[in-house]
Amino acid sequence: MKPGFLFPFIILLVIACQSGKQRDNTREIDPKLVEEPLLHANRQAIKAEEEQIAGFISRYKWTMEETGTGLRYSIYHRGKGPMAETGKIAVLRYSVRLITGDEIYNSDRDGLKEFMIGRGGVESGLEEGILLLRVGDRAKFIIPSHLGFGLLGDQNKVPPKSTLIYDLELVSLH
Repeated sequence: MKPGFLFPFIILLVIACQSGKQRDNTREIDPKLVEEPLLHANRQAIKAEEEQIAGFISRYKWTMEETGTGLRYSIYHRGKGPMAETGKIAVLRYSVRLITGDEIYNSDRDGLKEFMIGRGGVESGLEEGILLLRVGDRAKFIIPSHLGFGLLGDQNKVPPKSTLIYDLELVSLH
């Protein structure tokens, strides 16, 4: 074997050994040092959103019920059709606003919304709320960010961590 061929091989071997030593000298970060500040920040964000929702309901003098997940709803017109159920396709006429009042989606402009109940593909708060309705019902839903589009938003009109206000009618089920 030629000596010139062996030299690069020895260099690579030395570098590999040294990088292994560097990894051995690193300290692992204690997860508790990171976890506690993140939990505190998350609790503060949830508390701030809850206060914002309560203030919104108070300002508009809405009477709302709340589910165990935090969805607020008010059925202000009762229909006479069948109850929504998992596996059915729900058809909605709707308006969606941010809690700031800015309208972001509207069925008059964007078309009716259709989705299969229980399959996902829409905000979990919307799915939960639809199961409270019957065809012909008109309702308002306040969907906190954790039941909406969460930390990322919808990558279109819904910003990150947004509370959504739905005003909708369950038009049909099929």
